[in-house]
Amino acid sequence: MTTTDDRPTQRANERLDLAPTDPRPPAETQPRADRTTTNPLFNDQGMKLGLFGTNCSYGLIMSHAASSYEITWEHTKAIAQKADRLGFEAMVPVARWKGFGGSTNFNGNCFETYTWAAGLAEATENIAIAATSHLPTMHPIVSAKQAMTIDHISGGRFVLNLVMGWVTPEMEMFGREQREHDERYAFGQEWIDYAVKLWTEEGSFDVDGKYFNGMDVEAYPKPVQGPRPALINAGNSKAGIEFSARNVDVNFASLDTLENVQTYTSTLKEKARTEHQRDIQTMTYGLIVCRDTEAEAKAAFQNVIDEGDWGAAGNVIKIAGSGASQSFDHVVKEYQERFIAGWGGYPIVGTPEQVTEELVKLNQAGMDGMIMGLIDPVQELDVFESDILPLMQQAGIRH
Repeated sequence: MTTTDDRPTQRANERLDLAPTDPRPPAETQPRADRTTTNPLFNDQGMKLGLFGTNCSYGLIMSHAASSYEITWEHTKAIAQKADRLGFEAMVPVARWKGFGGSTNFNGNCFETYTWAAGLAEATENIAIAATSHLPTMHPIVSAKQAMTIDHISGGRFVLNLVMGWVTPEMEMFGREQREHDERYAFGQEWIDYAVKLWTEEGSFDVDGKYFNGMDVEAYPKPVQGPRPALINAGNSKAGIEFSARNVDVNFASLDTLENVQTYTSTLKEKARTEHQRDIQTMTYGLIVCRDTEAEAKAAFQNVIDEGDWGAAGNVIKIAGSGASQSFDHVVKEYQERFIAGWGGYPIVGTPEQVTEELVKLNQAGMDGMIMGLIDPVQELDVFESDILPLMQQAGIRH
């Protein structure tokens, strides 16, 4: 017998007369370590570094600019292992179910992010590995369990990037009607509350919400990281800022000027402290183009734009500018070329000294890190090793 909403009127344990579960040992019910000791996102580097989108075709550039970058497992693993060796803090993938069309079908050739993260967790030693999850496409039980598993594979280095699902054509692939912007964050709040309980609560519990229901819910083992795995979110609309301030450890945002960076970071951090009694880090993202001379760097950056896939960029602009994502509205109207050269992020172009100077300015404006795209990651990480990282150390933003 079921109720009108198809939920059982009697629990399965009672209906089937199942034997109760004995108390579980601490190895199953407790996290194994304080995450500040296992996850480099919580280290004391002044300006943290990460790579963004190395699981997707063309990375952060909608362009046919020449590059050895490709979507093969060996290549994506080589990028992660090099970043790991250099002491980068994070690898953050893009979750993509459908390309953006155009001549590149931008990001259409893409590794799924949970399995990508599991593979890289085993292939690396120190760097934090994220999965990016479109919350409407994943049930919290499944996602929380996958997160626990990857956290154990990585030894406590897992990060979950929470995305509300802003690309309407992708949501339609799943047969989902796109929710209104603020409702997507209401859904996301119920989703993450559910997942956090799975990570932290002993025994079983019931869920009776607007979006999710469940009886005798449980999940073991608990993550390695205590009290829970690290969470990040890129929302910078009013609802996105509230969600980040309340829930996540790192917010990364698309911003255009140092003045806006300073205003944004101070507002978000103050909101988290005063309204939710917690601390939050802020990071930005964008394309970094570093060459021996400023002229060479500017030429390489311009080549990305000249070889750009304007069809794909136009499609992104139409989707983002339609109101699907308030976080990007200000970007798509004023900075269209920045979608081609860095997914609308904060571009840094110049010599090693100029790149370092800009990273210092971002740090002084309140940014705790930069999650970057590179035209040719395997080759250009060598420039970080030989030129940029030593300069960052000299500048006092890394050690």
